Amino acid sequence: MDRPTIKMKRKLLFFLFIFTFSIVGLIFRIGYLQIARGDFLQELAYEQHTRDRLIAPQRGTIYDRNGVELAKSATVATIGVVHAQVEDSEKVARVLSEKLDLDYELVKKKVDKVVALERIQSKVDKEVADEIRKLNLPGVKIDEDSKRYYPYSNLASHVIGFVGKDNQGIIGLEVKYDEYLKGSPGKILMETDGKGRKIKDSPERRIEPVAGYHLVTTLDVTIQEYAEQALEKAVKAKGATRGSIIILNPQNGEIYAMANKPDYDLNQPFRINKPELQEIWDSLSPEEQHKELNKMWRNFAINDTYEPGSTFKIVTSAVGLEEKVIDVNSSFHCRGYHMVGGRMIKCWRYPRAHGSETFIEGVQNSCNPVFMEVAERVGPKKYYQYMKKFGFNEKAGIDVPGEAVGIMHDLKNIGPVELATMSFGQSFQITPLQLLRAASATVNGGYLITPHFGSKIINDEGEVIKTFEYDKGKQVISKETSDTMKKILESVVAEGTGNKAYIPGYRIGGKTATSEKLPRSSKKYIASFLAFAPAEDPQVMALIIIDEPQGIYYGGTVAGPVMKEIFDNILPYLNIKAHYSEKELKMNNVEKVIVPNLISKKVQEAKNELKKNNLGVELIGNGDTILDQFPLAGDEVNPNSKVILYTNP
Repeated sequence: MDRPTIKMKRKLLFFLFIFTFSIVGLIFRIGYLQIARGDFLQELAYEQHTRDRLIAPQRGTIYDRNGVELAKSATVATIGVVHAQVEDSEKVARVLSEKLDLDYELVKKKVDKVVALERIQSKVDKEVADEIRKLNLPGVKIDEDSKRYYPYSNLASHVIGFVGKDNQGIIGLEVKYDEYLKGSPGKILMETDGKGRKIKDSPERRIEPVAGYHLVTTLDVTIQEYAEQALEKAVKAKGATRGSIIILNPQNGEIYAMANKPDYDLNQPFRINKPELQEIWDSLSPEEQHKELNKMWRNFAINDTYEPGSTFKIVTSAVGLEEKVIDVNSSFHCRGYHMVGGRMIKCWRYPRAHGSETFIEGVQNSCNPVFMEVAERVGPKKYYQYMKKFGFNEKAGIDVPGEAVGIMHDLKNIGPVELATMSFGQSFQITPLQLLRAASATVNGGYLITPHFGSKIINDEGEVIKTFEYDKGKQVISKETSDTMKKILESVVAEGTGNKAYIPGYRIGGKTATSEKLPRSSKKYIASFLAFAPAEDPQVMALIIIDEPQGIYYGGTVAGPVMKEIFDNILPYLNIKAHYSEKELKMNNVEKVIVPNLISKKVQEAKNELKKNNLGVELIGNGDTILDQFPLAGDEVNPNSKVILYTNP
């Protein structure tokens, strides 16, 4: 036998080296898989022969500023079917269709569907789920679920928003703060064989869901109720298309109430709120239905823009004073119109004229020529800069989605006529919220606050997880100008066009507006009123908008009484004390009534006692015994004020 050659030896050594290297590599690979990746691979293997069912977490509660629940979750169930474990599909389909009030054929089709888990129905009441559970039907799975519930139904519906089928936020605060509210889902894991059948005697493994945190807002249920009642009454009385109210603290931007009418029921958000549409709803295409629902859900207090009209004269006044082109005693003369660029622009009083007047009288009279002349003295460039300083070219930064931005002229397009019409709130558009933000700056020392709802996030024990901070904002006018504006706007309510909002004992400032909608030929108007109190140190500011009132449409006449009704209720509620002048003390309506103690009394007895004391009543709940009341017993209120009585739901 021939001895192996050097070449053959080299080949043998090479193959031996490759073989040895492969064995060593395989040993290292097996060690890596067993030691470093063992747990991970074991988990993968477990998942391959398990079926998991999600457990919905409990969504966090939304509270008002006083801890009243605005949105909460109730425990319900989800009914599903594991096809491989069903022994009698016809029986399962029949029982589930009867118990869940569903079509048999639809349920049978789902039961026969060859998937790991098929959902039959979600949001099933616990009582119904318990009945199905007792039947112990093979293949039928009953898992925990959560259903969102809104105790006040329509209250603040455009602000709070609602959730979808899987409890995810859709609109409003529900979607803005979804990351805090939603929590984390849990799982139920079940071992199965290759055909998906449960392995006998193998226990189910449960991974607990993590509940969501809770949101505390700046909303106040009582103020919101006052606002909605007053607004709904005004919209109906005037046959208006719609109306809106925003009430906030001008010092820090906390929103106490935001109401829109018409609104919708948060517990039935897909039920259209127009009777004429309800009749033909099924005949509409899905696209048409979606369009109408979006209209219903639209929060036009922040989503829509409009020409503000005379309420914008607040801004023009502040700009003129800040630039020192006028003071409170500057002289003007109204001829019923003002000539600008060869064009006659009328005062609202035309053909009558206001004649000679000081600037403060011009504001009280809401005289258009006065403000046109103020804007002329400021000039288009400087006026445009102030429009931007007051934030009309940007979002106010409110913490609900969908906020619109004002539609302004470019500086190059602002001629004499455009400047004149801008001075009294025409030829551009802003949102109601942008106007409130700017008006707040004119009375809070000049600071551009951020309107907001979110206050803090808390856990089940009430511990604060996160506090939402909002800085004071940039200063757009001086404190001196702001102090002067407070006095001027107080005089508008005390002596001028805003007198319908006058309340003895309270110093209230404000400005009315009557805006003509586009196209002007339509002769449709928006009546509005912006007011704040107390004038010396504003703690609350409100804007009321009534869209397309029928008949008399002037802001002071239409919105003024609404503002008075709201302030008459909320100023005492906010512990803003009345201080009467000697003249006011002699007025007939300054009389005070002491609220009686009504707790534990029967509803009818309480109503009779309130009537005897010349007080109104608002009943919350359907019980027959009074559990709580507001204002409290012993508080002093004006005659005819409403006392809120709380009973069992």
